[in-house]
Amino acid sequence: MTSAGHAPSFAYFLPTSLSMADSSSPIASRPMSAENRAGAAQSLPFWHYLVAAVLGAANTLSFAPTPHGGWLELVIFTLFFAWLTRTSGWKGAAMTGWAFGFGNFVTGVWWLYVSMHDYGGMAAPLAAAAVALFSMYLAIYPALAGVVWSLCAGRARYDDNGSSAAVPIDEPLFVPTWHGAFAFASAWALGEWLRGLVFTGFPWLASGYAQVDGPLAGFGPVAGVYGVGWVLGLVAALLVQGFYGVKRNSAAETSKVARLAPFIVAVLLLASGMLLSLVEWTTPANAPLTVRLLQGDVKQEMKFEQEGVDQSLALYKKLITEKPADLIVTPETAFPILAVQVPPDLALALRTFSDTTNSSILFGAIGVTASEGRVTGYTNSLFGITPNQRDVYRYDKHHLVPFGEFVPTGFHWFVALMGIPLGDLGRGPPVQKSFFVHNQPIAVDICYEDIFGEEIARTIREQEAPAGILVNSTNLAWFGDTIALDQHLQMARMRSIETGRPMLRSTNTGTTAVIAANGAVVARLPVYTVGSINAIVQGTSGRTPYVTSGNMTVIVVSLLLLAFAFAFAPGRNGRNKPDDNGLGKS
Repeated sequence: MTSAGHAPSFAYFLPTSLSMADSSSPIASRPMSAENRAGAAQSLPFWHYLVAAVLGAANTLSFAPTPHGGWLELVIFTLFFAWLTRTSGWKGAAMTGWAFGFGNFVTGVWWLYVSMHDYGGMAAPLAAAAVALFSMYLAIYPALAGVVWSLCAGRARYDDNGSSAAVPIDEPLFVPTWHGAFAFASAWALGEWLRGLVFTGFPWLASGYAQVDGPLAGFGPVAGVYGVGWVLGLVAALLVQGFYGVKRNSAAETSKVARLAPFIVAVLLLASGMLLSLVEWTTPANAPLTVRLLQGDVKQEMKFEQEGVDQSLALYKKLITEKPADLIVTPETAFPILAVQVPPDLALALRTFSDTTNSSILFGAIGVTASEGRVTGYTNSLFGITPNQRDVYRYDKHHLVPFGEFVPTGFHWFVALMGIPLGDLGRGPPVQKSFFVHNQPIAVDICYEDIFGEEIARTIREQEAPAGILVNSTNLAWFGDTIALDQHLQMARMRSIETGRPMLRSTNTGTTAVIAANGAVVARLPVYTVGSINAIVQGTSGRTPYVTSGNMTVIVVSLLLLAFAFAFAPGRNGRNKPDDNGLGKS
């Protein structure tokens, strides 16, 4: 093994046997005891983990705004898995996964600093520390994936007598196998799924999102963003397995097909992803709608001050009523007041405009919940005005943002350090009724609710009238002009791919956009501008496989494969030996 005092070479990315000039030398063949192997698992040099962190940081470049970053992500994941094979125990795998995750998250969600410091008023050192600690927490999930992979991959190699004593000292215990490839894909997907679930979930930077314009996007309608991540992990592992097998067996009497099999499967998966992108899972339904999506660019620091409130009310009154459309949508809390406190002249102007122009209006405001004539809470809501109907549609946000919209138990002290309003709101039900524009049902959501694909799929699956168009109303001014805006748009595009439905996004500062049912951006406004998008949108009907089953497909498949790998992996308890081609029996 390379000493800690030397810089790594590219050969170090590959399993040792690929780069050994003479693995039959006496030193290379010296046996290592089980006790020494256990110690070696923790003896990786510091720069091994540093390189893993650098790979994680580089992976941030795979996501928006990088165009076609899915191909870059595939390269990085291949290198990451090769790097992971350098570990010889679950602790080393855990630390390698953690370092990769930390590098990815600290460079990918740094914009949280802007929210806490620039707009929340938190001291700069505390805000920076909070981002670092949060990234350290998020990195636990890639670490967990590393542990699960290490335990299920069947790393141990044996001689003809089933003994580990003859394993060369410079050879890692792990050999890339079919078991290991499927174990890595499954462990990685489950880790990302858990990250999107635990403590209300934070699935930001899930690996599948970078594939929106990549070769694997076609798996989105089949198994969702976590399924895309599963295929990504499998392709990366198979590429490493293929490199290892070709190099190790170049002089062996192993069939060429057997040596090339991992490459062949990887290429077939890539081709399948691109071909599946051409499949139309849903069909057009109902008449197309004319839509107007508004972007007011109201400064966040003054939005909830009286001057900002007055400016917002006047601005959005003007934007809404300047031109009719079948559907007009404002950003989240475009009216930064209680809905019951909307000035009578504004309410009358909107109602008159709707009735006379046959325009439906969705506007954001603060909702009030009451019981027996007493106010019991507040909600982040969207309200819908339908032409010539007195009833007002209401959607209450269900998936709230921790610290911004509700305070987790024991963290009120943390919120007290920031000046963010609306710190403790009520929740709406998980599935709410559609908003009808003419005869087209529409599903609405607010802010980062559109990063939870399972919840969008469940809404479509369980609505009495399944929506044919998705609408997201959000305010990302909290994060300034950062990569958060493009990242959020990329995740919204995945929702369209998963569901086969167009997505309409109206935002305060950006990015306001129209997304087609195949995930393509049809139109978008420049960030930090005042204006509107005018477009014609065709709704769809039907279910993609993902809408039907949600995340259950990738969860069940991953659990079954991990259970099989753990029980029958090559070399497990000396029961199975690797086959002659060094790729392991499956």
